[in-house]
Amino acid sequence: MAVNSPLPVAADLKPVAGIEIGFAQAGIKKPNRKDVLVMKLAPTATVAGVFTLNRFCAAPVQIAKAHLAAARETGKPVVALLVNTGNANAGTGELGLSLANETCAALAAQLGCEAAQILPFSTGVILEPLPAAKVIAGLPQAVAGLQADNWFNAAEAIMTTDTQPKAGSRTVTIAGHTVTMSGISKGAGMIKPNMATMLGYLAFDAKVAQPVLDLLVKQVADQTFNCITIDGDTSTNDSFMLIATGAGSLVIDSVESPEYRELAAAVTELSLFLAQAIVRDGEGATKFITITVEDAASVAEARKIAYSIGHSPLVKTAFFASDPNLGRILAAIGYAGVDDLDVSKLNLYLDDVWVAKNGGRNPDYQEADGQRVMQQSEILVRVKLARGDQAATVYTCDLSHDYVSINADYRS
Repeated sequence: MAVNSPLPVAADLKPVAGIEIGFAQAGIKKPNRKDVLVMKLAPTATVAGVFTLNRFCAAPVQIAKAHLAAARETGKPVVALLVNTGNANAGTGELGLSLANETCAALAAQLGCEAAQILPFSTGVILEPLPAAKVIAGLPQAVAGLQADNWFNAAEAIMTTDTQPKAGSRTVTIAGHTVTMSGISKGAGMIKPNMATMLGYLAFDAKVAQPVLDLLVKQVADQTFNCITIDGDTSTNDSFMLIATGAGSLVIDSVESPEYRELAAAVTELSLFLAQAIVRDGEGATKFITITVEDAASVAEARKIAYSIGHSPLVKTAFFASDPNLGRILAAIGYAGVDDLDVSKLNLYLDDVWVAKNGGRNPDYQEADGQRVMQQSEILVRVKLARGDQAATVYTCDLSHDYVSINADYRS
């Protein structure tokens, strides 16, 4: 069960003008489950994305990136996104590329466009051929069911080991214009930037120039989906897409405008909610942990230390056991790779408890106080380096017995 993350309510998820959603039960891995998703876009839409940095990136990632580039070169808009769960189509070589292209061509035929106007995405088991015939057989059902208020079904249709769908909506007013946005995400394991085993899709009805959206998606990902880690494994299929449908009245064509800053803030807030929902639903997770490193010489340095703490199996298992073995955090800071770190100036806090003072155990620290915090379902780890004025925050979870069980039995 996700940590302090209530199930989204379908009625609370707002339709976004300019995007229609349909789904199908294609039996890709398991029968009677939603596993194919189609998101059809208005001709006015602009699309931007960021993808995994794993060199073994999946066939759909390669094709989606190529199709996005083609859309910029030809001026032909992206018509639809096609997502399947149950199979990652990664580690499948030329066959995987061919199968993904087949699904794009099949959906294009249904929608009356070119295959290059379809962006494919997959998630699931690696090193197994995509059952393209099943995906294609499900497309008529998905296309026939296209409608604006299908966000909850969309969230369910991209789940793998997730215990619940992840979705949210926001409505904001910018310069007198109402902007509606909705988004979904998936992910529970193989989570580490850049990016994580995750898929994320967020649409809003403003009209945004392509160069502006390209910058926005990178800024948002850097502050949200690239700040989460569950197990330190970077996936082959990660993708985060922003869709500006252009169906609303707000128009943004400059990153220097106050309207851009307000939109960026709203998109970042919803994206952070979706990113944190992934961590809260981490495989076997029982605790949600925020790690903030302050007073660093640079943001990169702060992140390096925060990730070192968040990736440590020893730290994560201590949190699972509510064991205040907090020297493990100091060890993780020490091997983070900041070679000139003066640990004699370092201070460590666990929520309101001052654990380490000037590089050593705080004389006033009582283990009972540390254990009190460790027993909470939400915990803040705060590190102060006394090296500068930069900071970074990373979100993670504990590592439990269930994580091993889930991943030992993943393909069954």
